[in-house]
Amino acid sequence: MSEIKYSVLMSVYHKEQPEYLRDSINSMLNQTIKPDEIILVKDGPLTEELEKVIYEYKDNPILNVVELKENVGLGKALNIGLTKCNNEIVARMDTDDISKPDRCEKQLLKLNQNEEISVVGSVVGEFIGESTNIVAYKGVLESHNSIKKRMKYRNPMNHPTVMYRKKDVISAGNYQHWFLNEDYYLWIRMLQKGFKFSNIDEPLVLMRITDETYLRRGGWKYFSTQKKLFDYMLRSKTINIFEYLYNNGIRFITRILVPNKVRKIMYLKMLRRKAI
Repeated sequence: MSEIKYSVLMSVYHKEQPEYLRDSINSMLNQTIKPDEIILVKDGPLTEELEKVIYEYKDNPILNVVELKENVGLGKALNIGLTKCNNEIVARMDTDDISKPDRCEKQLLKLNQNEEISVVGSVVGEFIGESTNIVAYKGVLESHNSIKKRMKYRNPMNHPTVMYRKKDVISAGNYQHWFLNEDYYLWIRMLQKGFKFSNIDEPLVLMRITDETYLRRGGWKYFSTQKKLFDYMLRSKTINIFEYLYNNGIRFITRILVPNKVRKIMYLKMLRRKAI
């Protein structure tokens, strides 16, 4: 296990916080099975503060920086970054989250035990302020069949937690731009090609949120981008007309009709497990 090489794929842009980026990188450097390389895509020009954090790792050969002249968005940035990864196994990581030390070890074990699995994710622990202040858990389904069923209605994988086989992602067309849904679009295309998914029912990644996180997930932009994705799923026969109408009806209510405060309550009650 300790001899298995893997890459970490990250993307950073100018609006992100320097101290969060440092915490994120360090959490990957401190894995019980360390990565062979970290590919950090600079998605356009960064602030001086972010550049200073990246400079702190200039003598660490594991960190390889890919610079993009302009901001191209997460999907395109990850598309480019994945092609730069030299290993077959790739762990995704957001630049404001924190991975637990044994995250990658457990995911590598899962992939090593079952070569049919292409993507493995985990539960996310959502915290406010200090990483010990976990307020909720974003749960997952573990088996491929249950994930496949869930995918018809909503994204069954927590993107910042996934580890996958690079060749399978590339075979499905790699990351592509889809506003706020780059990962969901990728999983759908991978499912269509017969690739299999799994999740570990443990919070292996901690995600920073604020009181406003749930409130921002409304409005026409959110509804429109998801409707277009359901349009694609209907055209490709991933879902039927009844599932399509159901999905859009639920999104219209939660994204457009429901007030922000009520949406937060719905997310915490229906889509999250309460922290003890």
